Amino acid sequence: MSDCSRDELMTVAAARLLWDGCVCFVGIGLPGTACNLARLTHAPRLVLIYESGTIGARPAVLPLSIGDGELAATATCVVPLPDIFSDYLQAGRVDVGFLGAAQIDRHGHLNTTVIGPYDHPQVRLPGAGGAPEIAAHARQLFVVMKATPRSFVPALDFHTSAGSPRAVITDFGILRPQPGSGELALAALFPGATVAEARAAVGWPLLVPDTMETVPLPSSHELRTLRELQARTAEAHRRPVALPVQE
Repeated sequence: MSDCSRDELMTVAAARLLWDGCVCFVGIGLPGTACNLARLTHAPRLVLIYESGTIGARPAVLPLSIGDGELAATATCVVPLPDIFSDYLQAGRVDVGFLGAAQIDRHGHLNTTVIGPYDHPQVRLPGAGGAPEIAAHARQLFVVMKATPRSFVPALDFHTSAGSPRAVITDFGILRPQPGSGELALAALFPGATVAEARAAVGWPLLVPDTMETVPLPSSHELRTLRELQARTAEAHRRPVALPVQE
């Protein structure tokens, strides 16, 4: 498909990293979109775990937060939040952690806490949540986020999570850690993206290998499924919520 956007390329590339039957601890936002696209296309037995305690969630629309009722309503089971971390994540039962962040550095460490000094921040972000544990205990870590010099930085404003991602999916292509140093290097470009664009979007001197992967364009099935999911989500979130009132 030649009429897809960069956001769609990024989401499809992230979804393709997941495999059928894997257990994935998923974040809200871009990670959740990618994981649910994978579930609706090539990985129907993908097990999605959300921090609120839902296991095996199969949402028809993308959740607004980890507390969205769509997750509990479609989950195989719901367990207490501490059990998610102790009995699943820390017990080694999670194959993939899929996260986003406000900032990432050249070694894949993440910041979701503050922009600027911690005591007097320019922006106070949602905070760590479960990201530190997910980054530390999932067997593999993937990160998906749009790249700008403000988000891909040489030094984090706050070190929230010690990352070691297998891949960082951006809107220009894919970064992977270098053997030995662990520094993120350009591994693949999306069709239409350039090395110059990638270097301009990253706040450190980006390593570019002599050979890179080729990222296939989304198939018509992937693109149609993604757009239908986003359309269902937009329509559902426009509907007013009727709260029961007890007389």
